[in-house]
Amino acid sequence: MAANVPIVFAINKIDKPTANPEKIKEHLAQMNFLVEDWGGKYQSQDISAKKGIGVKELLEKVLLEAEMLDLKANPNRKGTGTVIESSLDKGRGYVATVLCSNGTLHVGDVMLAGTNYGRVKAMFNERGQRVKEIGPSQAATILGLNGAPTAGDAFHVMESDQEAREIASKREQLAREQGLRTMKRVDLNEIGRRIALGNFKELNIIVKGDVDGSIEALSDALLKLSTEKIQVNVIQKSVGQISENDVNLAAASDAIIVAFQVRPSGAARKLAEQEGVDIRTYSVIYDAIEEVRDAMEGMLSPEIKEEVTAQVEVRQVYHISKVGTVAGAYVIEGKVSRSNKARVIRDGIVVHTGEINALKRFKDDVKEVTTNFECGISLVNYNDLREGDILETFQEIEIKAKL
Repeated sequence: MAANVPIVFAINKIDKPTANPEKIKEHLAQMNFLVEDWGGKYQSQDISAKKGIGVKELLEKVLLEAEMLDLKANPNRKGTGTVIESSLDKGRGYVATVLCSNGTLHVGDVMLAGTNYGRVKAMFNERGQRVKEIGPSQAATILGLNGAPTAGDAFHVMESDQEAREIASKREQLAREQGLRTMKRVDLNEIGRRIALGNFKELNIIVKGDVDGSIEALSDALLKLSTEKIQVNVIQKSVGQISENDVNLAAASDAIIVAFQVRPSGAARKLAEQEGVDIRTYSVIYDAIEEVRDAMEGMLSPEIKEEVTAQVEVRQVYHISKVGTVAGAYVIEGKVSRSNKARVIRDGIVVHTGEINALKRFKDDVKEVTTNFECGISLVNYNDLREGDILETFQEIEIKAKL
């Protein structure tokens, strides 16, 4: 609707016993898409792609829509259209699926798509059969581009290799400049916000993958992990194996490389080891998202929680030269350990907090003393212990911070 293009709705999977096309039409009506069955202007057709139900009728409705809108294309001109998907195939190199919207695209044509170009070496239809040309409204998978164009890029047939190369390099230069311009500079307001938040951290990520759609999905999912305290930046995303350029960029930007279904080249792997760049390879998108989330939680400072371990009553105080003040004490509750810290509580008020210097039973040093036992206890750099004081011992526990 926002793009102002004609729409025909195909409601799929009607062969399932639980299918309810009317519910989908109701949802569409809530989004201001009223279909013809409900008295609106949008055509819709219930189909089953698996069993072929309603596909013929759907095609008729698409042709009717095209006829009413007087949509025409000229097959006798150079092909133009849109890239639907691109990927890196193991045996065939860069592969792009394109939809021709005007003109005819032939095998051997010089094609420009976004910042990539090349001569069309081969074309395959939706059944994997070789075709020599595609006309308006036809789609094909093509081989021969020097890279993987982004889904949504427009493609055009050019006169010569040189012309395509020049335009592609200009576009690449413009894309690089645009990327530099859109990189977020830290202004005074941003610095103020980070100082107010305290421990503000950033995680820079380079995303590599075999298919453009997977890269887009993974990048969007990673960006959504950003919180107020940790900002996730995807500084580059591209199709293909991890190259030395990617490793150099990661080293310069303190980034990690998240690779989906692709691996680094031998030279890139060696360089990553030298530069200390972390390369993470995945075959499942959810694993990548989970690991990045765990890494972000690790970047957060852990929360320190105090746990009270014992209540100790000072019953007698001894002043020993060269040692200082030692309290003869009785453990009322809990278990006091040598590694604990202690608070001195006098008349309900905390007068000192510090570490335990020594813990004894009779003349022996001990690690811990439990409830209803007497002990000797002294504190580090504190000699003002008095009879009747209560020592509250506690330990500090680190709790892993969650996003």
